[in-house]
Amino acid sequence: MRSVFKHELRLYSHSMLAYVFGAFLLEFIGIGAMMYNINSAVANFEYALGTFCIAFVALVPVLTMRVMAEEKRQKTDQLLSLLPITGVDIVLGKYFAMALVFIAPMLVACVYPFIFSFYGDVYLPTSYGALFAFICLGLALLSIGMFISSLTESQGMAAGLGVVVMLFCYYSASLADHISSTAFNVVALLVIAALLALLVRRLTRSDAAGLIVLALCVAAVVVMWLVSPDSLATLLPDLMSKLSPFERFYTFVNGVFDVTAIVYYISIAVFFLFLCVQSWEKKRYNG
Repeated sequence: MRSVFKHELRLYSHSMLAYVFGAFLLEFIGIGAMMYNINSAVANFEYALGTFCIAFVALVPVLTMRVMAEEKRQKTDQLLSLLPITGVDIVLGKYFAMALVFIAPMLVACVYPFIFSFYGDVYLPTSYGALFAFICLGLALLSIGMFISSLTESQGMAAGLGVVVMLFCYYSASLADHISSTAFNVVALLVIAALLALLVRRLTRSDAAGLIVLALCVAAVVVMWLVSPDSLATLLPDLMSKLSPFERFYTFVNGVFDVTAIVYYISIAVFFLFLCVQSWEKKRYNG
């Protein structure tokens, strides 16, 4: 893992991608700080983070699009598969290098609340709690983008899919407020079940596994329809609101340190890194 980590860091240090990513991230945070903390004289630095966390929608796909897809396009994944390292070492090495590229500019942003405290009453625990949650949110989204990159050989495709997924994550809570039709919820849940089955089939290369997942999901929807149709009407909106990583971050913006949100972000990162490892191992053993 260490060798992969060093190799990825060397690639980032010799390309403009890491520097452009860090510059734009700090620019968005700086604009938010100027709007709220300087021009409006608001002491809450977390407002700047909450307003411009939408920057992740564009920045995360740009940073993650090449991390796995480029290996497949250049066929260097076959070379890595011959080395005495596991898929876990490869995925974690790449992820930690990418995480360091993200955390480096955030360390600069951590100085902002301290500087502002010299010119006004800034509640530092709330500000740094929000900064910590912001970093955890970014790390969780990076794992999602990395998994998307592992599904394709095209950087453009990985970036496009990443933007779509990030947009859905950002607006899912808002869209949930407009979903009230039971029939629509049933159709949407069945579509999600089909997509999940296709994902399982792609990762396992097993039609039986995909069909089993699809059958279980459809059976769960049918049972809920028969037992409690009213619960089914609110199931999808509730899931969209509670599973949105951005919506959970706004709890920190409101001044509450939510430990469950931190655990949720860690769970997202672990889950999608696990899927990324499975995607890599599938490629290794299936040529």
